[in-house]
Amino acid sequence: MIAFLLAPIYLLVNFYILRWLFRFLAACFRRFNNRIVKNIAGTGYLFLCTSPLIAFFIPLSSFQRHIARISNYWLGIFLYIFLTAAILELFHIAVKRSKTLQRCFPVTQKTFIRVGTLCVSLVVFISFYGIYEARNIKTTTYNIEIESESYADGQMKVVLIADLHMGYSIGYRQIEKMVDKINEREPDLVCIAGDIFDNHYESLDNPERIKNALQGIQSRYGVYACYGNHDYEEKILAGFTFSQGEDVYVGDKMKKLLEDADIQTLEDEAVLIHDQFYVVGRKDYSSKKKSGIYRKTPEELIQNLDKRKPILVIDHQPRELEELSRAGVDLDLCGHTHDGQMFPGNLLTDLMWENSYGYLKKGEMHNIVTSGVGIFGPYMRVGTKSEIVEINIDFH
Repeated sequence: MIAFLLAPIYLLVNFYILRWLFRFLAACFRRFNNRIVKNIAGTGYLFLCTSPLIAFFIPLSSFQRHIARISNYWLGIFLYIFLTAAILELFHIAVKRSKTLQRCFPVTQKTFIRVGTLCVSLVVFISFYGIYEARNIKTTTYNIEIESESYADGQMKVVLIADLHMGYSIGYRQIEKMVDKINEREPDLVCIAGDIFDNHYESLDNPERIKNALQGIQSRYGVYACYGNHDYEEKILAGFTFSQGEDVYVGDKMKKLLEDADIQTLEDEAVLIHDQFYVVGRKDYSSKKKSGIYRKTPEELIQNLDKRKPILVIDHQPRELEELSRAGVDLDLCGHTHDGQMFPGNLLTDLMWENSYGYLKKGEMHNIVTSGVGIFGPYMRVGTKSEIVEINIDFH
C-alpha cells in the first residue's frame, strides 16, 4: 500500500528531473534540441523509471528477472540523482535570495553547464563505486570471550553470513565467491542469519549451481540457518512486499534447495552439537504478521537447555536483546539491517536499532550484527560493505 501511495510522488520527481536533464543536455549539445532525439531519450528514461512497476506486474519469468535487475540498478542511481537534485535546488533558492552568492555564482549558461557537468559526474562516480562495493565481499573479524568450560577445544571459529538475497541481483557467481571466502577462514561452524532468498525462488539465475556452491561450504560442525522476512514467497515493488491479504510461507523449493545443500534450518529449535554447545535458530520476528505463526519468547526458547553449555542464537533481526541476555544466551548473531546499505541509509538505521551494525555487549551476552553478503533493492553499497564475519571465540 505504501509503495502505491508513493508512486505518484516518485513519478512527479522523475518528471522534474527529466525536465532539468533535458535543459542540461540541450545546453551542452545543440543536436539534442531535435525532437526525435528528445523522444528517444525520453522513452529510455521513462522505461528506467517505470521498470520497478513493469517488473512487479509481469509474470515471473527470465524476462521479468532481467527487468527487475535493471530496476535495481536504476533505483540506486535514482537515489543519488534525487539527492543531488534536491541539494542543487536548495542551493539555487539560496543563490536567488543572496546577492553575495549571485556575484560568486552568476546565473549564466556557462555556470549552468559547469554545475550540471559536476552533478552528472558525481552521480556517475557514486553509482559505479556503489555497484563495485556491492560485489566486493570483505571479511570482518571479531574476537570474543565466553565463560564456559564445556567446550573441550577452548577456541572456536564461527563464520556468520546473512542477507544473501539470492535472486534478482545476487546470482550464482556471487554465491561462489562468498563460499570461497568462507572456506578460506576454515570455520568450525557457519551460521546464516536469514534473508537467504529474495522472495521468489523463480528469481534464481541457476538454482542447481547455487545449490552446488552452498554444498561446498566446509565447516567442522556444519551449516545452520534461520529464515528472514524475505524468505517468504511474496510480490515485491521497490523494496515493499505484498501478501495480498493472505498468509504467506517459506517456499517448498527454497526449503528443498537448502536441504539438498546440507544446510540445517532451525525455526524456534535448538540443536546440541557434540554434547558441547547449542545452536538455536529463531523464527523471524515478522512470522506472525506474514504466516500467522507466533514465535517463542527467548525464555521459552532456551528454558529446557543446559545453560552450563554455551548457547549461540541465530536471529534474523537484532531484536529482544535484553530478553535474550536475561534468558542466558551467550552469543546472538543477526543481520537484516544491511547497515543501511546506501548512505544516508546507515544514518537512519543507527536511529532505528539498538545495534544496527557490528558488536554490542548486552549484559553477559555478545550481539553481532552483519551488514550482509548481498543487497536488497538498489544494486549498490555506499558507505557500507558486503561482508562475511569471522568470530573467534575463546572459551574459559
